[in-house]
Amino acid sequence: MPIVTVQQGPRTVELKRDLVRKITDAFVDAYQIPAETVQVWIHEVPTDSWGAAGTLTADK
Repeated sequence: MPIVTVQQGPRTVELKRDLVRKITDAFVDAYQIPAETVQVWIHEVPTDSWGAAGTLTADK
């Protein structure tokens, strides 16, 4: 059973729903496994809790 973990900033429920579907479809196609065996975990990090290139994402 594949488990995919996505770490990202906040997104809408609609975007997350689409992401989960597309990731699941990719595993079904690549591994020829039932969709029920694929789990996708989304960990959302607030924009004031991560940064890149020395700047908080919230400050961009």
